[in-house]
Amino acid sequence: MKIYVYAIARNESKFVERWMQSMSEADGIYVLDTGSEDDTAAKLRALGATVKSAEIEPFRFDEARNASLEMVPENADLCVCTDLDEQFTAGWRAAFEKAKRSGADAVRYRYVWDYLPDGREGHVFWICKAHARKGFVWKHPVHEVIVPEGQARYVMAEGVTLMHHPDPTKSRASYLPLLELSVREDPSDDRNVHYLGREYMFRGMYEQAIRTLERHLSLPSAQWRDERAASMRYIASCKASLGRRDEAEEWLLRAIAEAPWLREPWLDEARHCLDRGEWYGAVHYAKRALAIERRSLSYINTPEAWGSLPYDILSVALWYIGDKDGSRKALDAAIELAPTDERLRKNLEYVSRNSPQE
Repeated sequence: MKIYVYAIARNESKFVERWMQSMSEADGIYVLDTGSEDDTAAKLRALGATVKSAEIEPFRFDEARNASLEMVPENADLCVCTDLDEQFTAGWRAAFEKAKRSGADAVRYRYVWDYLPDGREGHVFWICKAHARKGFVWKHPVHEVIVPEGQARYVMAEGVTLMHHPDPTKSRASYLPLLELSVREDPSDDRNVHYLGREYMFRGMYEQAIRTLERHLSLPSAQWRDERAASMRYIASCKASLGRRDEAEEWLLRAIAEAPWLREPWLDEARHCLDRGEWYGAVHYAKRALAIERRSLSYINTPEAWGSLPYDILSVALWYIGDKDGSRKALDAAIELAPTDERLRKNLEYVSRNSPQE
């Protein structure tokens, strides 16, 4: 079986050695350098990668990735696309071979998008960037996805994790214009309309974000309830940032109703109640969040929902309603998930000093 890795790169010199080591289980490594001004291409070649240099003007990720895919030999059984700031856990090839032998046209695997300051995993979800050599194409100028040109069978590669260690100095300035371009090219694509609204929110362009996210919700193709709930949560966040807190709460309650199996909407409403001093509401919604024990496999899940925050909110709200023992127990659970958080430890000291002794 032939498994090849392919990638695009630009000014990634600092990641080359680690990436090449991680991808060394492949039968070959192919990289399209899109205009590096450092020694990325030279270092890749020296370590055994096949490198081609080509500038994509105007740049868009789908065209760059399709050009890099064209570099992969025709005899490939599986093509695995990664970026140079990523690395696989060792043994990934065997898991991919197993998936391919089971009849997979494409393989999904676990992805860690980022890490918290204390080193714990942040955003975690499952992605698919491993696929057959023919019958797949990259689509969208940014937030690009590999899509089948016909029917395809997807298989999970259990035990594989791709870890992303992004360069914090790299600019994301091109993302917004590329997202706007993507939506102009395909106004009916619900996924990128959602992403565009989210990007406006990240940039503090709240009114534009609200309009765009409401348009996402109005699209006939916007049927995935997890993503619809996320749009509602983002609208609520924008409304709150604009001082329209009653409207924000309405949208949070809609998000809960849209996808009650997700922890994130319940947590957002718990935080909203806490901010307003609605202690019993905060207790109720934090407990409802914590009752959901299964984390989503999609990119919708957020690290804060699965870290110490739900217990943190619960502990504060329980304290204010007079349940000091419950507050202390919630803080213990929060600290177990965030052992280096000094604020939580100080809260525990305060609660312990001011609680009746057992």
